Amino acid sequence: MTALLIIIAAVALLVIGYIIYGSWLAKQWGIDPKRKTPAHEKQDGVDYVPAKPAVLMGHHFSSIAGAGPINGPIQAAVFGWVPVFLWCVVGGIFFGGLQDFGSLFASIRNDGKSVGEIIKSSMGQKAKKLFIIFALLVLILVIASFVNVVAGTFLTAADAAKTFGFVTNPTGNQTTAMISLCFIVLAIIYGILTNKCGLKTLPATIIGIAGIILITILGLNVGFAMTRTAWIVFIGLYIAIASLVPVWIMLQPRDYLSSFLLYAMMIIAIVGIILSAFTGGARDLSFNLPAFTGWKQSIGTMFPALFITVACGACSGFHSLISTGTSSKQLDNEANAKAVGYGSMLIESALGIISLIAVGMVSSKFISVNDAGLYVFKGSPATAFGSGIAILFGNEGSGVFNTIKALLTLAVSVFALTSLDTGTRLSRFMFSELFLKEDEATWKNAKGIRKILANPLFGTALMVIIGCILGGLSLSQIWGLFGAANQLLAGIALMAVAAWLGNVGKNNKMFFIPMIFMLAATLTYLIMTIIKKCKVVAAGAPWGDWFQLIFALAMVVLAIILVIEGFKTFTKQLKK
Repeated sequence: MTALLIIIAAVALLVIGYIIYGSWLAKQWGIDPKRKTPAHEKQDGVDYVPAKPAVLMGHHFSSIAGAGPINGPIQAAVFGWVPVFLWCVVGGIFFGGLQDFGSLFASIRNDGKSVGEIIKSSMGQKAKKLFIIFALLVLILVIASFVNVVAGTFLTAADAAKTFGFVTNPTGNQTTAMISLCFIVLAIIYGILTNKCGLKTLPATIIGIAGIILITILGLNVGFAMTRTAWIVFIGLYIAIASLVPVWIMLQPRDYLSSFLLYAMMIIAIVGIILSAFTGGARDLSFNLPAFTGWKQSIGTMFPALFITVACGACSGFHSLISTGTSSKQLDNEANAKAVGYGSMLIESALGIISLIAVGMVSSKFISVNDAGLYVFKGSPATAFGSGIAILFGNEGSGVFNTIKALLTLAVSVFALTSLDTGTRLSRFMFSELFLKEDEATWKNAKGIRKILANPLFGTALMVIIGCILGGLSLSQIWGLFGAANQLLAGIALMAVAAWLGNVGKNNKMFFIPMIFMLAATLTYLIMTIIKKCKVVAAGAPWGDWFQLIFALAMVVLAIILVIEGFKTFTKQLKK
């Protein structure tokens, strides 16, 4: 019954937040349904393409979700369910939703331009360049983290000696791999049917859902296996190609169809929670996660570790890049900005709560107490999520348990892939922006070596190669750094939108507390990481620790410079 009460409370609070606070923000900023959006003004058939609200919602939600709201809350559950619950709800309503909605609004009022361009208009060219460098570092971690997650959902121990091949009687991971490969083909077919053959959304959606069912049946009977290295190379090639082709070929249809998987996953989870509340006792099934375990646990002290680890379940800087990088270029009407920007974040917070409940149902298998008396999460968050929801429907090892677990693992993989190709597309935009002068519209207008550096192919290849190499590290080595960089980006994005709103004479006061809190939490975490890694490196350490130390130092320096520039901007606004 505890799990049911948790999800009811979370949904009720998030709905109230959407209706009251989301509507207040829209009114404060002046959302205008009659105003023409960049998707129409700059339509080019490649990046600026108006999308139907349901299609854009699917793209945006799938892209921002990724594996974040599953990995983060599950790993943070070592603090107990109450702290994670409160941060997902409060953070989603007043921090993450504010950032996502504000970033989307600022971008559609600036010709669909990125956060970097928004910073330039309010804080200057220097701040823009620094932000782009900062964002590219974050995107490298996004690519590395999610490459690691996807490769993990495709790989089983038995595949280590298998280089390539179809597999009968597949394991759950081999099933996930097969369905994911088929899903890419299905998305391309959907894109051609809707954009080139003129098929309407409803019949195309029915065909798409039928296709998902068929490839799922196929994957449950025939899997696909490769080594970890081969999967990382394949994922790298896929995201590079997906980020370069027009959005209607892959991005829009893939994200739209994958959103149905996410919605289905959340519905399955909620149904399972309701069933377990009334029938779980018959199978000795209960929510066993403690409410609160203490201020200090294996991942650090609650401040700042909780707010870094939960990441996308409450607030994520990566979302601002998606809002201003792809979603703002596809928004058909400003009236849809609240649902796409603010609503998607709150749904993601709900997914974070579901992830928390999932690990609570199987906490004895994934959370233990070490010799120091600290709670430790062990195993894969994706496995914990799949097992926690599947156990609501049947005993471990049963047919229904294995099927639901495989489908949920597939969903995690699909969302991580969605975030990967969107993140790679964003890195292409930003890498080109970094080397272009103000009077140069595209890379073709650049001169000399800048023309090579600003070429989309060069930037895409470089980011993918670096990201995939780092993806070979263990997830534990990447995730903490990704969380800190991601949340630090959120603080800077909040600062950028607040500065722009102040420049155009709109209310920006609601940004200051979230901005200051996120900057304080993330800078504290990064400084603590630097101190710890300095000790490790001094004693002799592998290159992974050196990478984390150098990366953390670079992030802190860039962030401090950007904060100083932001402070100067706010000071000027106050004087005016």
